[in-house]
Amino acid sequence: MNKGNKLYEGKAKIIYETKDKNLVIQHFKDDATAFNNLKKAKVEGKGVLNNRISEYILTNLAQCGIKNHLIKRLNMREQLIRKAEIFPIEFIVRNIATGSLTKRLGIPEGTVLDKPLLEYCYKKDELQDPIISKDHIYSFGWATNEEIREIDRITLRINDILSGMFRGIGIKLVDFKLEYGKAWDNETEKKEIILADEISPDTCRLWDVKTEKKLDKDRFRKDLGNIIQGYQEVARRLGIMPEETNISEVNFGKATSIKFKKK
Repeated sequence: MNKGNKLYEGKAKIIYETKDKNLVIQHFKDDATAFNNLKKAKVEGKGVLNNRISEYILTNLAQCGIKNHLIKRLNMREQLIRKAEIFPIEFIVRNIATGSLTKRLGIPEGTVLDKPLLEYCYKKDELQDPIISKDHIYSFGWATNEEIREIDRITLRINDILSGMFRGIGIKLVDFKLEYGKAWDNETEKKEIILADEISPDTCRLWDVKTEKKLDKDRFRKDLGNIIQGYQEVARRLGIMPEETNISEVNFGKATSIKFKKK
């Protein structure tokens, strides 16, 4: 499918229109950002890895009944997705305390939570994506009570599925963020809530079960190095990348070639 005009460019992706008003093309960039875009770098090959990992995860979620925006992967960097009206909210799930949670509340790093903790942030870079309550959401009309109840239910279901998926390959799903939108459904001829954006090491904190080695964007946030290798390890364990690939890293990660298993 041919790309049309650029509709939107974010920190990690570009959205292009298509001839179908209900479909768009999502392009994964190599840009890495942290701390609300205050820290930036190019990590060559990151977009390719995130495209492939997100495709794999969203496909598996769809097989479990989780409706999402993915139609199909078009090439190494692009996906055809359903166009959605995105809620201005980030939905965060925390299974283990780390990051901003430990800083805000003084909870010891690595504390395993008794049950998943749901948090909501207002998507506004210039305000540093502040944490909000459900009352904020309802008061300012960002979503209805019914919509949030439905999204919370889906989010907890996704957490169950992903936690099991990653546990099976020796990875702890520490926390992650999701975005949702409303997209047109041709069958019902009305809009429905769907999972949008991506699910990848950019949006999840993933720790090795035995060593607690970080396999996600924290390698960039905390200057740990070996960013591409971390993402590659996630792809390898998911079974979408061969054991041996030609990947090197220079200055936060430079990948010269990435080979994936064919589906």
